[in-house]
Amino acid sequence: MEAKTKTQAELRQEAEHYLPGGVGGAGRINSALGYAFYIKEAKGCRLWDTDGKEYIDFNLGHGSAFLGYQHPATQAAAEKALAAGILAGYETENHVQLAKRVTEIIPCAERVRYGNTGSEGTMICVRLARAYTKKDKILKFWGHFHGLYDYMMYNAHTPMTPVEPGSIIEPCQESAGMPAVNDDLVVVVPWKDEAALEQALAQHGDEIGGIIMEPINYNQGCIVADKEYMELVRRQATAHNIALIYDEVLSAFRTGPDCAQGYYGVTPDLCVLGKAVANGGAMVVLAGKKEVMELVGPLGEVAQSGTFTGNPLAVATALASIEELCKPGFYDHIYAASERMVSGLSELFAGAGIPARVQGLGGRFGIFFGSTKPVERFDDTLDRDVEMRSRFVRAAADKGVYFHDYGSLVAGHHGVSASHTMADIDEALNRVESAIKGGLS
Repeated sequence: MEAKTKTQAELRQEAEHYLPGGVGGAGRINSALGYAFYIKEAKGCRLWDTDGKEYIDFNLGHGSAFLGYQHPATQAAAEKALAAGILAGYETENHVQLAKRVTEIIPCAERVRYGNTGSEGTMICVRLARAYTKKDKILKFWGHFHGLYDYMMYNAHTPMTPVEPGSIIEPCQESAGMPAVNDDLVVVVPWKDEAALEQALAQHGDEIGGIIMEPINYNQGCIVADKEYMELVRRQATAHNIALIYDEVLSAFRTGPDCAQGYYGVTPDLCVLGKAVANGGAMVVLAGKKEVMELVGPLGEVAQSGTFTGNPLAVATALASIEELCKPGFYDHIYAASERMVSGLSELFAGAGIPARVQGLGGRFGIFFGSTKPVERFDDTLDRDVEMRSRFVRAAADKGVYFHDYGSLVAGHHGVSASHTMADIDEALNRVESAIKGGLS
């Protein structure tokens, strides 16, 4: 790849003089390629790098470009908002209309607030849960990722060895610089393990103020619960006076306009809608029940605000984005395109004798190298073949298909957009077939 990306190499060398590791964020490094991906243009489902090479993209801005790049509706909304001026710190009519629309389609949304990032969104939800229940501890699940702040950066990827079923897992910090005193505020259990949840609540239920989860664990590929388990968590949260938080930063709108909570038919107390909500715009939506949400200022004493919170550019694109994905037939295409990609990849791997499991739901899917067995729990991802995955990502990129590799600790996630036509999917599969036949080196 190095010999074919001359401008990319030059940019990386220059960037390393000014940016730690040569990037503005660590997640932009594609571990399989060994460098960050510098692009010149993105349109529809395609990228062009700084050397002019074209790629069919299945990363989609880490999941944010659900409609596709330069989608006409969101592009027009952004341009209109930009023409009105950079009105950061002020409210617009769109702020009201977006909140109204969210309350119409999201089951738990009786009141709405805006934020900038997924980390910020889940942080405020944790703060609200503690204020509402007047209890400090938060229960989270092994393998679920909720952002890059001290309170929740635990056990999203660790430990990388199996744990005893029914057990509470020792909190493991996933960044240097986190105070050890925070460990006492986190309770970690395996997801989809009823005995572990019940044991944790029996021991700490009177101290736990919030339960937070990815309702669809897309950050580790695509791991899905059954409705019965989700209903159990809901009942237990209610019984123990615990606020239930759905982190839908990645799952929002992948399965339908009502998100994962609509897919399961289970309503949390709070949720964070991110990434796809503004089709690449920098914002998240915090939503929840009235009695919890109205604890934020100015009505309550929970601090939540910011100069760029609900910036008008992103609010305008979010309003346009939601209108697009609520159109009849939108999800028929998403499901059909995703199914063709998932089944096509599965057939290619099977035909080449490559042990890999491809599974998805709605607009996102995961590829697990090393086994063909269904991935039901985080434990099932621990024996993944990281080396094989890296070889696949490199070979696919060489043929013009872009998958992002987040490194050895993360299974990773991929997806389709509204801009992926069936012809795009078939072309991508043909390119992947060529990559496989050429050898995964």
